[in-house]
Amino acid sequence: MQNLKIIKMMTWVEETYWEGILLEKPARKAVAMAVIKNPVAGQYKDDLSELTEIGDCLGAVLAAKARNALGIKPEEVEGIGKGCLVGEDGEAEHAAAVLHVRYPDKGFGKSFRDETNGGLAIMMSNAKVGVMNDTLDIPIGYKDAAFVCTHWDTISVNVPGAPRRDEMVVIGVVTDTPRPNARIPGLRIKDVALFDGQR
Repeated sequence: MQNLKIIKMMTWVEETYWEGILLEKPARKAVAMAVIKNPVAGQYKDDLSELTEIGDCLGAVLAAKARNALGIKPEEVEGIGKGCLVGEDGEAEHAAAVLHVRYPDKGFGKSFRDETNGGLAIMMSNAKVGVMNDTLDIPIGYKDAAFVCTHWDTISVNVPGAPRRDEMVVIGVVTDTPRPNARIPGLRIKDVALFDGQR
């Protein structure tokens, strides 16, 4: 698309093998990030729909990259999360336009969910205006029920050299396991009633 200028992309996987004990199965998180030019940096606009269009495109791309990094099918995705780090010439609202706006048939969340087999729960997220080499903590939750406590987690991400003042870092996270050694009491996946995205 015309307004989407991708500068670079990064994908990486975190595997945790030990968390108090040796885990039976490594806890895995995949992060996919795109550094892009912010087409409205340094200017004021009421209409931010071009950023929403960019989010719609990147949601599918980042979800696919993260999922493929884990080598899993869409239905094997368990946890999801998203974030956006905006350079100094941008606004927090620019991140909101990329991540949160949903038209009936498109938006970052819609395209991300399509690539990860749906998901009824709210997609946890974080965004801020920051500086080059800044870090953003991305919250993670189970994709079909917000109260599944085993999947509440966070991963800290950054891209060296980004974002410049007129850039944004857009981030998608996918997991195929719970939080490492999750054992506090609460709702589990096997007990979820798939109707409202909560429980």
